[in-house]
Amino acid sequence: MPRPKKPAPPASTPELNIPKELLDKLVSGPMTQGDLETMFRSLKKAVIERAMSAEMTEHLGYGPGQPRPDGQPNHRNGASPKTVLTDDGPVRIDVPRDRAGSFEPQIIGKHERRFTDFDQKIVAMCARGMTVREIQGYLQEMYGTEVSPEFISKVTDEVMAEVVAWQGRPLEAMYPVVFFDALRVKIRDDAVVRNKAVYLALGVLPDGTRDVLGVWIEQTEGAKFWLKVFNDLKTRGCGDILIAVVDGLKGLAGAIEGAFPAKTVQTCIVHLIRNSLDYASWKDRKAVAAALRPVYTAASDTAAMAELDAFATGPWGVKYPTIEQSWRRAWDHVIPFFVFPP
Repeated sequence: MPRPKKPAPPASTPELNIPKELLDKLVSGPMTQGDLETMFRSLKKAVIERAMSAEMTEHLGYGPGQPRPDGQPNHRNGASPKTVLTDDGPVRIDVPRDRAGSFEPQIIGKHERRFTDFDQKIVAMCARGMTVREIQGYLQEMYGTEVSPEFISKVTDEVMAEVVAWQGRPLEAMYPVVFFDALRVKIRDDAVVRNKAVYLALGVLPDGTRDVLGVWIEQTEGAKFWLKVFNDLKTRGCGDILIAVVDGLKGLAGAIEGAFPAKTVQTCIVHLIRNSLDYASWKDRKAVAAALRPVYTAASDTAAMAELDAFATGPWGVKYPTIEQSWRRAWDHVIPFFVFPP
């Protein structure tokens, strides 16, 4: 099954040309790891405060020491101390204030206490099955940061609220293609980490962009489960699926025919190839894959059948007859995409 295209990597941040004089002031001699951490925190504090000062200048329209423009009643009014969590631990900063109280810094919001990807770290640790106590110990050991159980719970609760909103978001009325697949992941359940199947639906929009429509976890797979999935999609606004790409998911084909009767069911060619190669020895797999390529790249279903017949009578079809048989069993769901031009 095709996987979603990875987003283009962000443009690399240009390297800063740090003056040698500044480095000489920052590093005056040999430093221990603790000295480096202290220096980095001090530097981060200075940079954050300088950035907020620049924001204040833009907000007021004039900088420190400059005359106040005519008609501008607002002005700087000192600073308030604030401790924020960073990747390097807690940093105490001075947040500039204005007389009117209208300044809201963007680099760190008024009510934000985390200048970091702490949220992502905590959620990742929860996903890996770490307990609240283990997360506390990890943050204390790695960053010298003490966080309360309430703080960790608040972070996970905020994420769960976003997850619930994402799960119930409205969908498009029609998707030309939807891929249905499952993957095995380790999930912590009742203090035990278990392998569970996570089922997902990946929709392709008319412009070619892809969107994960939903993710579901179920102990048992079958028609009843898939009907629940399809009813969820329909409740959220998906009224039609033109092509459903599936592969051997138990009960899915029958359930989708009841939920979306006008759709076409297409077997995932990638899965079919992988299943075919399971019948071949490791050293023959590359050659078998090359021999199967003319079948699924044929211009029509008639040409594809001819290529499959040629494979069956060829050396690899004779050596591994179960491959050709598996393709014929799935043939009705292999040929739908041949209707469309390459």
